[in-house]
Amino acid sequence: MRQNSEQMLFAAPDVAAEVARWLSHLGTERRMSGKTLEAYARDVRQFLSFLAEHLGGAPKLTKLAKLTPADVRAFMAARRSEGTSSRSLMRVLAGVRSFARYLERNHKGKVGALAAVRAPKVPKTLPKPLTIASAKQMADADIRAGEEREPWVLARDAAVLALLYGSGLRISEALSLKRDDMPAPGQGDALSVIGKGNKQRMVPVLPQVAQLVADYIALCPYDLPANSLLFVGARGGPLSPRILQLVMERLRGALSLPDTATPHALRHSFATHLLARGGDLRAIQELLGHASLSTTQIYTAVDTERLLEVYRSAHPRA
Repeated sequence: MRQNSEQMLFAAPDVAAEVARWLSHLGTERRMSGKTLEAYARDVRQFLSFLAEHLGGAPKLTKLAKLTPADVRAFMAARRSEGTSSRSLMRVLAGVRSFARYLERNHKGKVGALAAVRAPKVPKTLPKPLTIASAKQMADADIRAGEEREPWVLARDAAVLALLYGSGLRISEALSLKRDDMPAPGQGDALSVIGKGNKQRMVPVLPQVAQLVADYIALCPYDLPANSLLFVGARGGPLSPRILQLVMERLRGALSLPDTATPHALRHSFATHLLARGGDLRAIQELLGHASLSTTQIYTAVDTERLLEVYRSAHPRA
């Protein structure tokens, strides 16, 4: 991995070797994605690079064990001076602490200074769901009829967006679906999805969503074998998430929606609208593929805020 070779520039051989083992452990044992591994490697590389300059040399394992809270705070201050946000800094510290825990579990030393320093506070931001009417319009190919795009492309985009809202999929999950994952209209009302951490879950497929997918398949000029990707790009290759982001940008303009109307906002809308209709929080957690219920509970705050907005705008004494 390229990150490992770069790590050698500012880490002693014993530390660089442990970084490589840690990343391998995250990939094989924890089954983290390639992008997550890149982020973790980058976080630790930044920390080690700072220490090499701060301590006057590439740190060895013995040096890491002797770090003080002041050293960690100096790293945080340096990152702050470079314009790093609280959220990004919190993520960096999480990556470095993960490496430190790995060292401790494998009896390579304890970096106690990392546990002694508080991570920066990050203000809570609530998801920004669309209204039910706007979310439904996202899958309406007629809205984009004036665009100079081939009919099968419009049908494809409508099908993907309908899956994001109708089944609560992440965009990566929708774009990784195979042709035979999708039930034909009238032949099933659920599909199996591989989510984060390679965890499998079942999600509902509404009849109208299945029909949109079937319409796309019928119009698609490319052969779509059973084990091939369901959604393809203009040249028949994998469909890029960026294409769907651009589609949403155009739809935002057509529907006068805010910048928060992104593909992921459709997933937020799925959860929020289910909750507003009396959906069980545990069931919504399963449908979204959240590992922790606390992640799903943020949608209760969204629903409460929505109710308060209705109250403030409608109550005569509000």
